[in-house]
Amino acid sequence: MVLLRARRFLVVFLFTSALALDNVDADPIRVLVWDEEQPKQRTVYPDFLGKQIAKHLAGRPELEVTTARLDDPEQGISSGALEKCDVLIWWGHRRQGEIPEAKGKEIVGRIESGALAMITLHSAHWSVPFMEAMETKAATDALERLPEAERSRAKVSLLGERVRKFASADARPVIQTEYRRKKDGSVEILLGRPHCVFPRCCHAVEPSLIRTILPKHPIAAGVPPTFVLPETEMYDEPFGVPEPDLVIFGETWKDGEFFRSGALWKIGAGKVFYFRPGHETYAVFFEEYPLKIVENAAVWLGTEVLVTGGRAVSEADGSK
Repeated sequence: MVLLRARRFLVVFLFTSALALDNVDADPIRVLVWDEEQPKQRTVYPDFLGKQIAKHLAGRPELEVTTARLDDPEQGISSGALEKCDVLIWWGHRRQGEIPEAKGKEIVGRIESGALAMITLHSAHWSVPFMEAMETKAATDALERLPEAERSRAKVSLLGERVRKFASADARPVIQTEYRRKKDGSVEILLGRPHCVFPRCCHAVEPSLIRTILPKHPIAAGVPPTFVLPETEMYDEPFGVPEPDLVIFGETWKDGEFFRSGALWKIGAGKVFYFRPGHETYAVFFEEYPLKIVENAAVWLGTEVLVTGGRAVSEADGSK
């Protein structure tokens, strides 16, 4: 089944990429690379990590690449900036909580409509838009477990506040879900927020081995079956997020740690791709294959936004 889905993705990718290339002058894929720009980055990335990624992506003629940072006016993610964006690439770390929840909802709303796709990198698993996307996915999953006839009368209530705190070493994260059927026939779903974290991380600089699990997926195009990152930071499963629709890459370390390091979720009509490798002071984004994976994801996700009508949705809503 997974192989069949991967083949379908490949067929769609080849078709839609051809269309995008034919129309590259008229309709470039607009990519916004957003970076918190931690000062520590400059020990490895003289012009910051986000700009290093943007410089690489600018080599693709079908991509129109811009950059933004946390300290820009409106944090670089004004409604106007988002309306001019097909793919949002996000790097955040120490200042995650400075993004307003309303902005996370706006970003995820655009993803749900098909007007935007998002690529979330490494420690941005705790970013506001990623956590919002995972809450939205968890709510969708909870609704889909109900009989179809009950879904229109169901309401999801999220429990508690977002927290950014590591799980315990023996954690087995389960998204708490309780269904309460009322006398009037409606259903209240009490849903625990996904914590978007894992129990173990952050060994000192270590190499990791990345395996391509779905080699025929467009995001894996040109990526070998395995490759080694000479230095990266370790994260170890279980990752407290809703089950991904696809896991494209897995990553392991010498002591047996494992992580689903390239995962894809469908959020409404759009998609979110999480790519785990990184650290702000490790040269991961000077390496060939991490850059290739982000490039592939930007082209494939952006092509979907163009071809499936995401930009048309924006224009119909008066966003352009």
